[in-house]
Amino acid sequence: MVTYVRRNLDDGYIQGMCDILAPLLVIFEDEALALECFTMLMSRLRENFPQRSGMDHCLMNLRSLIQVVDPQIFSMLTSTSDFTHLYFSYRWFLLDFKRELSYDSIFRVWETIWAAARTFSPHFSLFFALAMVTNYRDVIIGNNMDFTDMIKFFNEMAERHDCNRLLAAARAHVKCLQNLVQHLR
Repeated sequence: MVTYVRRNLDDGYIQGMCDILAPLLVIFEDEALALECFTMLMSRLRENFPQRSGMDHCLMNLRSLIQVVDPQIFSMLTSTSDFTHLYFSYRWFLLDFKRELSYDSIFRVWETIWAAARTFSPHFSLFFALAMVTNYRDVIIGNNMDFTDMIKFFNEMAERHDCNRLLAAARAHVKCLQNLVQHLR
């Protein structure tokens, strides 16, 4: 971490970087390789860190996706000003879902996000976030969750999500949006 920070003095250390680095250190026995992978990962994630505009774009895009894919939950979420910016998902984008999933699951999700970026969309993480929301829509709507309830719920669900189900839902959301765009042409 010290080497990365010294190489990137303009960014410095941001809380959460260790969360992102930890899984890489588990996989790679060679710290130099882990550092290079972390550097590549940070080139994508650094825009989501404070004082950058990436997080605002992620939250705005997630909001738009929810509006298109699930208008009912969108209506519920936006009926109160607390949900306007979907801050309950802030940590998801900041740490690339690291705190939401177990180690085994985070490796699979990261690999999917990285592969998707090279094959069809650099925004698969948005669809995974959308899957996180829609997967629990019945719980969210049934309990009429407010902003605090949502944060508490997702904090309590950390590392207990069904990764396979979320990945399948994310892929289905991508396909749904592709079909919608195709139909509009």
